[in-house]
Formats: sequence, C-alpha cells, structure tokens
Amino acid sequence: MADYTPHTVQDIESMIAFLGLSSVEELFEAVPAALRLAGGLRLDPGMPEPDVMARLVDLASANRPCGRDLVCFAGAGSYDHEVPAVTRALASRSEFVTSYTPYQPEVAQGVLQAVFEFQTLVARLAGLPVANASLYDGASAVVEAVNLAVAATGREHIWVSHGVNPSWREVLATFASGTGHEIVDVPLVDGVTDWSASVFDDPPPPGAVVVAYPNYLGCLEDLTAARAVCDRTGALLVVCFDPIGSGVLRSPGEWGADVVVGEGQALGMPLSFGGPYLGLFACTLEHVRRLPGRLVGETVDTDGRRAYVTTLRAREQDIRREKATSNVCTNQTLMAVTAAIQLGWLGSSGLAEVALRSAQGARYCRQGLLAVPGVEPLVRAPVLREFALRLPVGADLAVERLADEGFLAGVPLDPSYAGGREDSLLVAVTERRTRSEIDAFVGAFEKAVR
Repeated sequence: MADYTPHTVQDIESMIAFLGLSSVEELFEAVPAALRLAGGLRLDPGMPEPDVMARLVDLASANRPCGRDLVCFAGAGSYDHEVPAVTRALASRSEFVTSYTPYQPEVAQGVLQAVFEFQTLVARLAGLPVANASLYDGASAVVEAVNLAVAATGREHIWVSHGVNPSWREVLATFASGTGHEIVDVPLVDGVTDWSASVFDDPPPPGAVVVAYPNYLGCLEDLTAARAVCDRTGALLVVCFDPIGSGVLRSPGEWGADVVVGEGQALGMPLSFGGPYLGLFACTLEHVRRLPGRLVGETVDTDGRRAYVTTLRAREQDIRREKATSNVCTNQTLMAVTAAIQLGWLGSSGLAEVALRSAQGARYCRQGLLAVPGVEPLVRAPVLREFALRLPVGADLAVERLADEGFLAGVPLDPSYAGGREDSLLVAVTERRTRSEIDAFVGAFEKAVR
C-alpha cells in the first residue's frame, strides 16, 4: 500500500496509534468483508503508469453496468431514468464543471444564477417557499432535517417511519449515536406507517416526525395522519419525497410538511455505482435561518441590474460552532446545476409524463410478475413506480439467476420488511423500460423463481 500512496508506514502506524486501534484492518472493520479488497491490487513494484492503467481497466471491466450489460429493474433510492443529451452537454460545459465555491459573486454570476434556478425548482416540487443550494445526498439531507427540528423544538426524540429508506435511517442512527438524539422506529402495517402503534403509548413528545412519500416499499402514504400527529405533539413534519413522483402527486407542502428532503439522482444523474448524488432540502420561511448549507438569493447591483449572491450567512456553514445547526461544508453544485437543466428541459408536463409512464410501466410489470406461479404481493397499499413481491425462492438467488439472463432484477428486502423472511424483492420501473423489456423480464423471472 505504501508503494502507491503518499503515506509512509510510520504515518499509518502513528494514525492507528492515535485512534487507539491495533491495525489498519481494525480501522475498516465496519466495512463488510465482502466489499473489502483482499490481498490488495496485486500490482508489481515499479510498474509503469500505462501498465497500471491497463490493469485497472481490466479490473473495471469486470463490472456489469446497467444499460450496457443489464436491464435495470432495481430502485430503492437510485433509479435508471433517461438522461437526455441536452442535460449531459450543458452540465459538462467547463463553466460549470470547473466552478466550485462561488464566494465572489462578481466572478460567479452564471453559477449563482444556475443554483438559484435549482432552488426555485426544488421549492416548487416540494411545495414550500425556500430551498437550499443542495446537500450531499438524500441521507445527509434527512440528518440535517432532524438537526433543524431538534434546534427548533429543543426536543431530542425523533419518530421515524420504518418506511424511510433503511440506508438513510442507518445514517441517521450513526449521527444520533454521537449527538444523543433518540430515534423511535414507527412500524408499518400492510406497507404504510402505523401512526396508532404502541410506540406512542407513553413517549416524550418528538421534535420531528419523519415519513417517506412514497415510502421505501413504493407505497403511497396518507400524510394527513402524520400531520395530525405533529399537530397533536408540536413536532415538525419532515417528508422524504420523490421528486419524480411530484410530477403527478400532491406536493409535500400541500400536505403540511415543515421540511422536505429527498434524493435528486433521478433528476439527470446516472446510477454511477452510487454517486455523486444530490441532496434536496426545502422548508417553510419560519425555519429559513436554520436552513443548512448554502443559500443563493436574488438582488440588484449598484447599477440596478439583477444579481445573485449567497445570503443569510458569510459562509455556507455556521462559523460560530456553539450556535451551529449544521456541519455541512459545501453543496453538490454541479449535480444541482444538472438537476436544474434536467427539470428545465422536462418542464412540468415532461416531469408528469416521466412519472406517469413510470407508473404505467410499474403497473404492467407488476401484473405480469404476479401472474407467475408462487409470486405474491408483499403488501397491497397503492404504489407508484416501485413495488414489493414475495417470491417462492430466496430473493438473493432470484437476483443472481436473473443477472445471468441480463437483468438487474431488483433489491432484496431486509427481513424486517418481510416478517423475518428473505424471500421478498423490491422492483422498480422507470420510463426507460419498454414493453418488450418488461415482457422479457417477466419471462426470465418465471424461470428464475422455479
């Protein structure tokens, strides 16, 4: 390792000792063993750069990306939506790609305007008056929403629906382990949050109620019940929304959300093996001064011309640590610009068409899969573009078999969603999936679950 990194053996030993660990392996033990590279890259000492690059290309070619090798029916937070040529071309312009932190508005008007447009579009999707310039991803956005709610209410307890993406809940739990926030998991009943659950019998009042719309299983939640819980307890309603779904669904703001967060990957970003992605964050004006990260505002210059500046704070993160409500240090500017381009290209009618075509494809695919002997719906709540199935074989086995047939079949569900069983699969359909692809998938699925 030391041959290919700037850190000496002494540097590494010093760091490990400072952390109170015994080895580098202990440092990375939180990473599942299956994801760690056993034995290193096996590069010969002193290899020329072209030879190293050739070896890395060989390793990368072992991946089977969607679009080239696999037809994607997986979702669970990352979706294979169409990224048109206009989005790729404009977002890759050097003026956007090379820009970073636009502290000097006199030399960054183009980027600031693009971010301002992004904020405006996100605010409209969320149905709230103000949105920030983005965060790292959906998981960090929900953490920041909880941060805001705790600061606003002074309460440490947070009620989180089990329908929130489990990866996001895991990030939130990691955050809470260091801050002392108490996370209460609210169970699901037949795919939607049970707001009458026994966890509410005698808890301290929460600072926030966090619910997903649609939720992780693809089910549509009735946010009226969540809003009623907040009205009764004085908590803030945090809604984790799907920006594509906003093309056909009521916005979270119309349901009474105080804070809206989401993952913006579906707005012009490819799957890219998990990133970089885009955190969406919007809130009511009451909480604008607790808004995390950067905020771009519109003003006029000394000549009365329209101009754009970062506003409400000198930097995007709070300088006075003891009064900080956020530790975020930047935003995903290029991803935010990409999302603004994609939304501008689609327009409201185009976004509605993407959502509707995805919903229609999901309905057609679901009907086909449920006709396969032994396949049953996991839940029966209404869904949009994603749905959960119970299979006659293990979900991992089905995914492995379908990969051999050229399909990324879906995401095996954690047993907590399936009554402790490991036979449930989450399937997603986007507007990219054609009728012939869905028919071929159903045919391969029938063979895979025998």
